[in-house]
Order: sequence, then C-alpha cells, then structure tokens
Amino acid sequence: MKILAIADRPPLRSIKEIVSESNVDLICTLGDLELLQIKELADITHIPKLGVYGNHCSGRYFEDLGILNLHLKTFEYNGFKFGGFEGSHRYKESSDAKMYTQEEATHLLQNFPYVDVMISHSPPFGINDESQSLSHQGFIALRDYIKKQQPKYFLHGHTYPSEENVVTKFENTNIIYVYADKVIEI
Repeated sequence: MKILAIADRPPLRSIKEIVSESNVDLICTLGDLELLQIKELADITHIPKLGVYGNHCSGRYFEDLGILNLHLKTFEYNGFKFGGFEGSHRYKESSDAKMYTQEEATHLLQNFPYVDVMISHSPPFGINDESQSLSHQGFIALRDYIKKQQPKYFLHGHTYPSEENVVTKFENTNIIYVYADKVIEI
C-alpha cells in the first residue's frame, strides 16, 4: 500500500499529480498545514484521507477537504489499522492551539489500542525531536506507546532533524519523518 504523507509545508508539486503518478492508496496529513495549501484534497474522493492537526492548525478544515480526523481514533483500511494523535507539547498558553502537557498526553494515550500505523504531528520524546526545546519536544506518551504497542509504522512531522540524525527505527517500529510530502510504501 502506498501512502502520501503531508506535513508542515505544502507538497512541492500538485497533490493530484503525486496521487496519480505514484498510485497512492491513502493520504495522511500530519499537521501545520493551511486550507489553501492543500485545497486540492477536496477534489480527491476516490481514496481515504486521514489526518491529525498540528499546533499551528486552525482545527477547522478537515471537513471541507473530506479528511477523517484521526485524533484518538482508529481507522481500518486494506488490512492496516491506523491511529492518530494531534498537536505538540504545550510551550505557550493559547486557547486555539492544539497543544498538550506531557501529563495530558499520557492521560489521553493511556488506553489507546494497538494500531499498525500511528500518525502524529509530533514525534515521540527523544526521537527526531529537540528534547531541550519545549516547542519541539516530543511526547513521552508516544514513546511509551511505541514501547508497549509496537506499531509497525509511526509517521510524524513538526520537527527538523538533519538527514544524518534522523531516527528511522525505534524498538520494532519504523519511524518515518515527513516534511512537505513523502510517498511511503508499507
């Protein structure tokens, strides 16, 4: 199965072209995107579109684009179970931003079931994050989730690890960092 994942910046070329040329089966948005940047998604109706909001998202465009909000939900497709977690570590007070303290994230994920593919805006703590920086610190709860549930894949955006420092495997989970767009085959 091929997944088009989009995070933090609009794709470098037309979403419709990517979907067509790469025979994409499913689209995942990983947050910090604006409606106008991904408006083409409204015209793509033949494949599922799943997403989580990022800390800079309005939290109001999924319905207009036909995207299923996967935050703390699961979705099954082609024999794979997907799950999601939105937002980032709370680094400022804002009633509109999708942000959580480490404790809030732990509470929200404490009974989250096994999924094959976990999509998240933020990375797990200590994996492709900047653990000393509150704004780009990953979630301890996501790291604990991977240790306990061992999903096959974990997709995230939000941070900016260098190519030489990007973590691609943790425990038995394939970690996939996405910036702009990436076609992933699972």
